[in-house]
Amino acid sequence: MKPVVQLERTGCGIASVAALAGVNYDQAKRMANRLGIFADDPALWSETDHVRRLLKEYGFRLARTETPFTSWEALPDVALLAIKWHEDRGRAFWHWVVFWRGPRGSVVLDSKRALRRHVRTDFGRMKPKWSLAITST
Repeated sequence: MKPVVQLERTGCGIASVAALAGVNYDQAKRMANRLGIFADDPALWSETDHVRRLLKEYGFRLARTETPFTSWEALPDVALLAIKWHEDRGRAFWHWVVFWRGPRGSVVLDSKRALRRHVRTDFGRMKPKWSLAITST
């Protein structure tokens, strides 16, 4: 699995789905737009419905509910994580990233454009709030 860099400031959900699906950002964005999902919609990074619909379109099955983060070891082999979780005016917001337990060990694929490395292993710096288990169909 390879990271996909978000091409829009608020496109982390789209980029995370692209990484999971093995497509580039523009392909995932086109699919999202066809489904009525747009990067500038705050629901993309403050609710799970948009990302769930996009993942299902690519043939993924998802856990029905989010699992509170307890430890890196407790995560499933593939999951979306909510990091940088915060509230603003009573609404939750977060940054989507992909957790992957790959053949060379666990990594986080982070789409944030400003990062020098999009494959992260600095687990102590990330503070996940919850995870969403992903399986392919």
